[in-house]
Amino acid sequence: MDKVSIIIPVYNVENYLKQAVESAMNQTYENIEIILVDDGSKDNSGKMCDEFAEIDKRIKVVHKPNGGLSDARNFGLSYANGEYIGFVDSDDYIELSMYEKMYNLAKKDEADIVECDFTWVYPDKTKIDTGIEYKTKEDLYALL
Repeated sequence: MDKVSIIIPVYNVENYLKQAVESAMNQTYENIEIILVDDGSKDNSGKMCDEFAEIDKRIKVVHKPNGGLSDARNFGLSYANGEYIGFVDSDDYIELSMYEKMYNLAKKDEADIVECDFTWVYPDKTKIDTGIEYKTKEDLYALL
């Protein structure tokens, strides 16, 4: 089974980081590596990243000066060893079978890109965002 690299950029999210990282650690698809990119956090996020790495050998932590979200994601790419790459924001969490489902779809359809729905969670409601449905590669390329 192919390895999936999950890159999580981290910046001042100590109140959300545990849920985000644990949702990645507990994926039903187990052949993963989790790359936590501490983007110069000023709170305890960087320390928390190091503690997670002590708990789970699949976690790599890299610390860097703050450069912003895109910079942190790109920096994480240079440490990724997976055949597939996924990104999770550090203030989000993911369904436990998300990467297993996405991996299986990618293999079944020989897809280069797999996208999933997401849910906005508010204190008083939730809203599912289904994104855009692509029926063919041409549909996707027409949007680029």
